[in-house]
Amino acid sequence: MAGGGAGRKVSVAAVQFACTDVESENVATAERLIREAHKKGANIVLVQELFEGHYFCQAQRLDFFQRAKPYKGNPTIIRLQKLAKELEVVIPVSFFEEANNAHYNSVAVIDADGTDLGLYRKSHIPDGPGYQEKFYFNPGDTGFKAFKTKYATIGVGICWDQWFPECARAMVLQGAEILFYPTAIGSEPQDNNLDSREHWKRVMQGHAGANLVPLVASNRIGRETVETEHGKSTIAFYGNSFIAGATGEIVKLANDKDEEVLVAEFDLDEIKSTRHGWGIFRDRRPDLYKVLLTLDGEKS
Repeated sequence: MAGGGAGRKVSVAAVQFACTDVESENVATAERLIREAHKKGANIVLVQELFEGHYFCQAQRLDFFQRAKPYKGNPTIIRLQKLAKELEVVIPVSFFEEANNAHYNSVAVIDADGTDLGLYRKSHIPDGPGYQEKFYFNPGDTGFKAFKTKYATIGVGICWDQWFPECARAMVLQGAEILFYPTAIGSEPQDNNLDSREHWKRVMQGHAGANLVPLVASNRIGRETVETEHGKSTIAFYGNSFIAGATGEIVKLANDKDEEVLVAEFDLDEIKSTRHGWGIFRDRRPDLYKVLLTLDGEKS
């Protein structure tokens, strides 16, 4: 790196596993894989979206609201705070949040000393066959954030957020050096011929390359069948968790069926130098982007 120095190296991890519908089993699996990632040298470990149970949004069922828990005093967050402190790792924790009469698809970011750095609530809420999240989740109200952890300033989006370049850019503008996306995505119940996995990866690779930051995506695996109001619905989650480098290249990739722990190391100082030299943030024109604040492209 020009100017000398060893650089600020950070190791990131993505884990993927098949969820049961027993919360204690899934939290134990997450802890086991986080420990494995730590043994492989990881400083920041990403677990998949809503990992405490099956992806319940295949159905619109009132009883599934019972899965939500308040942010404060959440037993899974508390357990992973203790683990983060023990291992000195950063852990973004995905959970179904109940906030009085509102509900959110949320992430608490836990720093390497166990400190809870705050909450991000999913901004973009999908609604389609098999992914009926609007029934359960209010649109997030936190806005996009950058969290200053022990090892790096990170941005965390949640699943459907990963399809929106505005989300990635907003986090990097606030100083995020690495982007993380916990995910639950697989087959489309209404169309067995639709396989989005390559599209899914390419979109996020584009975010990494367009912002010159590494990116980590963690997705679940396995087939999950949920009783819906119209009968049974099944999704085959396709895994493919990955870590991309700052030019969008995939440096680590999981398959679609195996439990995995992916780890990659990045020199954030070297990447910062490259990002500044490339000029994409120098040459931005925010004065011309007002159209992005509209839904129909018509300037007010």
